[in-house]
Amino acid sequence: MLKNQKKVKSIYKPLVPAVEQASRILLFLGEGPQYKMKLTEICRGVGIHKSKGHSILNTLKQFGFVEKNPEGKTYSLGPAFIFLARHVLNNLQYPEIVAPFLENLAKDTNGTALFGLIYGDHLLVVGKREGNQNIGFSIRLGHRFHMTLGAHGKAIAAFMPEADRERLLAKKKVYFHGLDPSRLNLKRLREELTRCKQLGYAQDVGEITAGVNFISAPVFGLQEKIIGCIILIGTFAETLIEQYGPKTADVARRISYRLGANVKNLYPVG
Repeated sequence: MLKNQKKVKSIYKPLVPAVEQASRILLFLGEGPQYKMKLTEICRGVGIHKSKGHSILNTLKQFGFVEKNPEGKTYSLGPAFIFLARHVLNNLQYPEIVAPFLENLAKDTNGTALFGLIYGDHLLVVGKREGNQNIGFSIRLGHRFHMTLGAHGKAIAAFMPEADRERLLAKKKVYFHGLDPSRLNLKRLREELTRCKQLGYAQDVGEITAGVNFISAPVFGLQEKIIGCIILIGTFAETLIEQYGPKTADVARRISYRLGANVKNLYPVG
C-alpha cells in the first residue's frame, strides 16, 4: 500500500487547471496574429471550450488583465500589464538573471562563460563564470571588447536588421577576423554570418587568441532588440563546437526570454 502511495505522489503535478488555462489565454493574446480577437478564435487557439474561455476572460477582465470591446466583441490584453511590466523593468538585474545560466554553461562545457552588454561600439562584460578552475582567462567584470571582435561580433552582426548590418560592415575598422582590421575577408564573413543565422551561434577557432576557441550567441531584450551576447571561451577541441554551439545558443535564447523578448521567431528552430 505504501509503495503505491509513493508512486502516486511521484507523478503528482501541483498545477491548477484554471490558472494554467488563463495563462495560456494571456500568452495567446500576447503572441497571436492580431491585437484583438474574438472568443471563438481565442478558444480555438488555446484548445478550450467556449464556456470555459468566456468565464476565464471575464475573470481576467475584472482585474484589468484583459479588455473587451463591446462593439466588436473582441478581447485584448489590458492595462494591468503596463504597471506590472514597469515594475519588472525597474527592478531588472542582469547579473541575477544571467548568473545561473552562465554557471550551468560553464560546468557543462568546462569553459568560461561570459555575458556582455552592447555599450556604444563595445561589448561590456557584466557576467562571468568559470567551469575549469585550472585554466582561467584574465577577463574581469567591466572588461570591454570591441563590438565586432571575433565570434561575438559575428553573432551580433548576423542577427542585426539588414540596414544596420550593412552600415557596420561598411566601416573601415572592424575586427571580425582579428585585431588587425586588414585581415578582414568580407566574402568569408558574409558566409559566416549566414551560417550563424542558420545555427544560432558564431565561432572563432584560435583566430583571436591562438589555442583558444570562442562561441557566441546573441541576446535580445524588449521589442526583439539585440542587447548583448553570450560568449563561451575554452581550450576545448574544435570538434566539440558542434556540441557546445547549440548549448550556448540555448542559453542565449533562455536569457532573452527572461528579459522579455519574444524568442519564437528570433532563433533557429531546434
